Amino acid sequence: MSDDEALGGDAAFHEVVDGVHVGRADRDAALDRGWLLGHFKDPADPRHCAELEIKWGVHPAGDRRAQWATGEIRTALLVLISGRFRMQFPGRDVVLAEQGEYILWGKGVDHSWYAEEESVVLTVRWPSVPGYRVDPPPAD
Repeated sequence: MSDDEALGGDAAFHEVVDGVHVGRADRDAALDRGWLLGHFKDPADPRHCAELEIKWGVHPAGDRRAQWATGEIRTALLVLISGRFRMQFPGRDVVLAEQGEYILWGKGVDHSWYAEEESVVLTVRWPSVPGYRVDPPPAD
């Protein structure tokens, strides 16, 4: 399969050949609420990992976290790929507005977020801990 074929088409694409996994973050992540890698992937999937989680987050303007994350026991890094994205912490907001800007926060830091514009962010969290899923709010 050529590089052009691997990146074309509308379906999710991932291929594993000789231990090398090739995929499309935008398409593969859409199948699992944005998550590309973590403990929640099938153990037979090369994207299964107990050490960390990676999310390709695509957020329309006005999108916000359903509820604040509290009692956090993980460390996280969020990198802005595109858009304008507000991270909210107790007593402080940080707006990421230029590609490549990032924010890192550690254990015990409560947080939430809001997409001021259509945004794409890459989030890396560690360790990968079961039980932190926040379901989206119910549809109106």
